[in-house]
Amino acid sequence: MDFKTLLSSWYTINARSLPWRETSDPYKIWVSEVILQQTRVAQGTAYYHRFISKFPTVKHLANAHEDDVLKVWQGLGYYTRARNLLAAAKYIENELNGRFPNTYQELLKLKGVGQYSAGAIASFVFKEPVPAIDGNVYRIIARIFGVFDSPYTSQGKAVFRKVVVELMNKSAPDQFNQALLDFGALQCVPRSPNCSICPFVHYCYAYKNNLVDILPTKAKKIKTRNRHFTYLLIRHGDYTFISKRKSKDIWKSLYEFPLIETEKPLAAEKLQDDDEWKLLLASSDPEIVYFSPTVKHLLSHQVIMARFVIVNITKTTKGLLDRFKKVHTSSIDSYTIPTLIDNFLAAEPAEKYFLNPPTP
Repeated sequence: MDFKTLLSSWYTINARSLPWRETSDPYKIWVSEVILQQTRVAQGTAYYHRFISKFPTVKHLANAHEDDVLKVWQGLGYYTRARNLLAAAKYIENELNGRFPNTYQELLKLKGVGQYSAGAIASFVFKEPVPAIDGNVYRIIARIFGVFDSPYTSQGKAVFRKVVVELMNKSAPDQFNQALLDFGALQCVPRSPNCSICPFVHYCYAYKNNLVDILPTKAKKIKTRNRHFTYLLIRHGDYTFISKRKSKDIWKSLYEFPLIETEKPLAAEKLQDDDEWKLLLASSDPEIVYFSPTVKHLLSHQVIMARFVIVNITKTTKGLLDRFKKVHTSSIDSYTIPTLIDNFLAAEPAEKYFLNPPTP
């Protein structure tokens, strides 16, 4: 049997039951694909249901406030995806009169939609015979057909795309693409696949040549950047201070507490000598009630080494009022905050000293 037939037979038995496969609504499938760009299915499913419940149509999303969209997204990370969804929804609603793009080329015009997502939506919904190639597909093609080109280069991507186009079942591109994705997720997995039950075992290049752990060729490692954050959780009565991150950096549009970023860890005894501390708190009668151990938070290409300092003040300062929003501590949950901060607020020290401190 040829590749398409073997793959189709496998898929008939092993296809995953996923909520976005139960609809032909391009909006819902688009949302699912964006969520799954950097998220595993097991985690993404709950977020998909939550997002669709909050924003059931393109129109609902287009009319939403960014803060509301980011709040629903909180915990998924890679928040650019959510901002791009909102921008693209506004484009569809305002520039396309609410008509969802129905071709691969039109879908590519949506902000945040690349070749994979466009191919997935175009083939799943509109049955356009275009490939949807993600890491799963690169792995399958590299191993079975012995493709040594790197999927991390434009030249390598073109090679893989040519192979998939030649293999594709043009009469059922939706099933073909979904079968490839499931095969990579369930059978031809990155590490220690069970090759003995693989339908392609008899002519898989990687299996026959003991290259299963080698193909596809790996990406060059990107050097990680270490950053040192000291967050000031300032409490003035029942109120605290937050601001929205606006620079082109991590966590754009998310809220955070006043931050002191330094090139090296900021020692507790040096904190009150820092210029930012002096600007914000020098005249506020500050009392440090808690200084956390260092918390290590991993991002894709950055390592955040963070400490949280809980400070009580008896009066506010111009530096605080000019640069930060004063909010009730009980309302923090209504703002979208980075997972790093969210995790700390859920821990005992924050509950004890910041959210619900004992009455003096």
